Order: sequence, then structure tokens, then C-alpha cells
Amino acid sequence: MDGAAPKLRLDKWLWFARFWKTRTLAAGRISEDGVRVNGQIVRKPSFCIAPGDVLSFTQGERVRVIEISALAERRGPAPEAQALYVDRSPPAGPRRDVASENPAFEGRGRPTKKDRRQFDLSRGRRLE
Repeated sequence: MDGAAPKLRLDKWLWFARFWKTRTLAAGRISEDGVRVNGQIVRKPSFCIAPGDVLSFTQGERVRVIEISALAERRGPAPEAQALYVDRSPPAGPRRDVASENPAFEGRGRPTKKDRRQFDLSRGRRLE
């Protein structure tokens, strides 16, 4: 087995490379959404990968394209994890401002007594 290329489970490598916080989350994402390995959809967390493989998956709204450059034996610090891959992802688009998408909320907090009176008058209710 000395001549065999080193391989590692897909879920384990994604956890080692710090794409997900736990191995369980990585395995769940692989099972649900699938990860493309060299263009083929894989839904098994136990799928073996090797250096040179290209992974494609979504993370939030972003599509990640990762080329595996090395395999790890443990989950190390972030600089060590970043050395495991080359990021070939397309550049991220501009971030959306979620707060500006809700026009009803003006960010002023609870209405004052004066605001409530004006609201009641606009609804046709009379103050007594």
C-alpha cells in the first residue's frame, strides 16, 4: 500500500479545511445538497478525495470552487487549513444590505404617544 495515493474522506477534509465548524455539519451538507468532485455530484460523506481534485459547492449564497492541494492529518489552525487548498471561486458579488430591503421598518423604535394618536386619526378612530 506504499504506492497508493493518499486519500481522505470528503467530510473529514472539508472539516479539516474549516469550511464547516463540525464534521457532522459537513456530512449533512454533503448528503443534502451534494458536492461536485471533478464535475460529478457526490452525496456520500465517505467519498474519498485526493490532492488535485476540484470541489464545487455552495456556502450560503456563494459558490465555492476549491482545488485540493494537500491532505491533512488533523484539524489545525486557520493558516494551516488555508494551505490545504487553492480557492478558484468566482469573485463574490456586492453584498446586499438586508436592513434596507424592509421599507416598513424605519429604525426609530417604539412609536411615541403623539405617533400613536396620528396613527389612530389616520385610521379614522376618534380620540375620546
